[in-house]
Amino acid sequence: MTKKFTNIETHRRNNFDFLRLLFAGCVIITHSYPLAGSKECDWLCQITNGQYTFSWIAVRGFFVISGYLIFQSLERSRDLSDFYWKRILRLFPALAVVLILTVVLGPFVYENDTSYLLNKKVRTYIPNNLRLYRLQYDIPGIFDQNPHKSAINGSLWTIPFEFTMYIAVSLLFFIKSKRVPVILVLSVFYLLLAKLDVFNFTEIQKWNFFILDWYLIELGVYFAAGSLLSAARMANISPRHLPIILIFSLGLFVLSTGQPIFSFASVTLLPIIVLSMGLLPVYGISNITEHIGDLSYGIYIYGFPVQQTLVYFFGMEHISLMFTSLIISAILAYLSWHVIEAPALKLKNLQPIPILIRKTRDVLRT
Repeated sequence: MTKKFTNIETHRRNNFDFLRLLFAGCVIITHSYPLAGSKECDWLCQITNGQYTFSWIAVRGFFVISGYLIFQSLERSRDLSDFYWKRILRLFPALAVVLILTVVLGPFVYENDTSYLLNKKVRTYIPNNLRLYRLQYDIPGIFDQNPHKSAINGSLWTIPFEFTMYIAVSLLFFIKSKRVPVILVLSVFYLLLAKLDVFNFTEIQKWNFFILDWYLIELGVYFAAGSLLSAARMANISPRHLPIILIFSLGLFVLSTGQPIFSFASVTLLPIIVLSMGLLPVYGISNITEHIGDLSYGIYIYGFPVQQTLVYFFGMEHISLMFTSLIISAILAYLSWHVIEAPALKLKNLQPIPILIRKTRDVLRT
């Protein structure tokens, strides 16, 4: 007989909000180099001889934490409409606002012979990016003179993969209460992606069509690892043992840097490192969102256009760009959380999707 899950939630404080905030800052650090016209090789890249950058660690850390927390959200969800409604409220309100602000403020940095309102890509920028797939990164005439002129907001590229992982994990809804089958499915999914991830990059590139491409595998394996460790109840590990696990895993990860086994070490050790750091209660940072709010998503989606704007007006070099954009992005993220994101999340119990389904069904019956 299959043993059922009990929806165990750890009540001890964790550092996931702080880690996501740290990761968002790491993305801005790495982006400061190419956006200012320097080689995309930050301090971590230089130390590891190009093995990885701050943003490389950060993006994969984001997906590990997301996999871990989204699986818990799936367990708590009453039905799939409840699950998707919460995901929509978390992603789209803030995304819609940053896209609208981009178009509204675009004329201040627009340089093109075509009138701004007559530029077709101005009209398609918001709908194309809200639909997530086949993102539109540019509007001709905006930031064309910047060193990195191909994108207004290059950070958006991860969001379609994130949402695709939401869809994938939602398929477990119908067996979410059964521990063994869930862990088995997640293990197979993780091992398959891990195996594909260590293939030669040029082989995977041949699959590049629609959303099924290299990054779905590269990021999906970390999301799957986070979900698997969540299903396996890593949260129940004693806080006394977590430092040992963290130090051991981090040591092996560092030793693997520059070695042929690094790809394997990354997909196995990095999820354990990130979640161990997240689950260790640390005084002063575990409750950071209670004081300032969850600013990580706002910093992530505002950082890139803020940096492009600073380069456009002031031509900053990477160090100045790094610190100035961190401050401005944090301010915008604070406003985004308190004005847009937090109020939107209060709507999670409205359940408009099932209501819409019922009304549609009633109309069809009449």
